[in-house]
Amino acid sequence: MPLGVVMVGMAAVAWWPAFTLGAWGEVFFDDILGFWAASTAAFVFVLLERRRVWGRLGRAAVLLVPTVWLVLNFLVDDDSDNVAIALVDLAALLVVLLCVPFTLWVLLRIVWPDFIDRTPKRRRWLIVAVVGGIVVIAYVLGLNQAHFLTCDDFAVSGNSLPPGCVQGSGG
Repeated sequence: MPLGVVMVGMAAVAWWPAFTLGAWGEVFFDDILGFWAASTAAFVFVLLERRRVWGRLGRAAVLLVPTVWLVLNFLVDDDSDNVAIALVDLAALLVVLLCVPFTLWVLLRIVWPDFIDRTPKRRRWLIVAVVGGIVVIAYVLGLNQAHFLTCDDFAVSGNSLPPGCVQGSGG
């Protein structure tokens, strides 16, 4: 599998959640649940792999964090004490910082099992740098959407209007 396909595919998936985080200050539920579905499928795959049990269990535990976060959201409501809300927030932080990159890595290894063996370390870091750069740029674009998009652009696309969108013709 060519590296370009991996890089483009990962960037195509990652840019929108980063943009929405910048524009609306949150990642939308459909992106979150899509990620949960991918991590759950990867969780099942990892459990069924023919590898050492301890290595599988460690990877499976990380892939299970989005499910734990989802369950915590059912169990903890807005009237809960600060400790319960802090646990939900901590799980959400773990999902974003640890589980999203790890799930992408596991999915890549599922699709391309000999990726490590066939790809020099320098090229692997190139993929990380390019996709990470696109995520950061998409987030900054979301923060600054008023400079190149209008409220009409969001309305026509079926999205809600983000805070700070501008009326009139686009930039």
